[in-house]
Amino acid sequence: MSTDTRPVPELAAEVVEQWRAEEAELVDLLARTQRGVGGVAAFRLGPTPTVLVTDPAAVQHVLGRHPDRYVKRSHRARMLVGDGVLSASGDAWKRQRRLLQSQFTGTGMRRYERRIAAAAQRTAERWAGYRRTGETFDLGEEMRRFALDTVWRALTGLPLDDRTDHELRSVERVVAAMPKLPTDAADARDAVAGDLARIDAVAHAAIDAARSAGPTEEPGVLRVLVEAGERYPEYTDRLIRDELVTLLVAGHETTATTLTWLFLLLDRHPGARTADPQALVSETLRLYPSAWLLPRHAVEDDVIAGHRVAAGTDVLVCPYLTHRDPALWPDPERFDPDRFAPGADRPGQLGAYFPFGLGARACLGTRFALRETTALLDLLLPMGPLAFRSRPAGAAYSITVRPDGPTPAVLG
Repeated sequence: MSTDTRPVPELAAEVVEQWRAEEAELVDLLARTQRGVGGVAAFRLGPTPTVLVTDPAAVQHVLGRHPDRYVKRSHRARMLVGDGVLSASGDAWKRQRRLLQSQFTGTGMRRYERRIAAAAQRTAERWAGYRRTGETFDLGEEMRRFALDTVWRALTGLPLDDRTDHELRSVERVVAAMPKLPTDAADARDAVAGDLARIDAVAHAAIDAARSAGPTEEPGVLRVLVEAGERYPEYTDRLIRDELVTLLVAGHETTATTLTWLFLLLDRHPGARTADPQALVSETLRLYPSAWLLPRHAVEDDVIAGHRVAAGTDVLVCPYLTHRDPALWPDPERFDPDRFAPGADRPGQLGAYFPFGLGARACLGTRFALRETTALLDLLLPMGPLAFRSRPAGAAYSITVRPDGPTPAVLG
């Protein structure tokens, strides 16, 4: 290792103790660490340091250039997604990623255009009814329903029915409970056993239906997985279940949250309604990235931006803080879709904007998510602004950054 390297600068212990005393969110400690120390900074919650990475070059080093040195460990969502592609590692992850990647690029994406359009149209028709009657509805619930309908169509080829919708609310309950579950894996599973059983029942019924339906001209992702099970012994029904649930979680929670934030931001900034839908989505994702925190584990000694990082160190890459760094994004707390207009002056370096992650483990469904959000906005924005009866008090930081509360609204 080069002799001109130096230790990672560390946040003062008294600042960490103050954070503990205030019972603040983890995001508060990370923000203090970044402000007080910089874009590669350490803090201690136990005997060994954790390194926070927000500097773009360091982000690219960890996620883009050296994913083999900075790996995922047991994912906190494993009790829900099992060995799906989100939590898999090593050769298993490579095989699973390769199979799924073809479904969300090129020809695979074109296969889902009609399904996305149908889900968006279904939501638009529901909103047209709300506008006629003046009915109050919950925006977050509407966006959850749209996103789940869209991914269910992509997976199974079928629209989301009311019973499946009801049963799959268990996914949201498990995700919301994760930060408060016991640290012991068995105890954590026991705490949400009922919801996990309901999710398993829906998944296995869908697998059985896909298998009995046989090949089709436009197979859903689930049929692709079932066919993989006919060729590869590792694709057991359990792994197919895990991939299905992984895609359900990743495919609807993040999209629903992004769309909910977008409409809340437009309520605060009505002048932005004329912006291009893609720019609206991009700016919303800058403020509220799909994955706000990306944990990694250093498996060997390394140097990040001139700082020594020892094997065994936990590394937290934080898109949320990188996207709000005033050195990269002027007036970073301001919602300004013009940042993403053609020809706009915005940071060009890799690692300055990565709402779907970066490198080999970047989100598989990025194109799908962007397409479904813009397809829905094309139909909903012309209906006029929403008038919110109340607004969430703030944000809740879990797997995603969610509005912390209900979002009752009427179409104005």
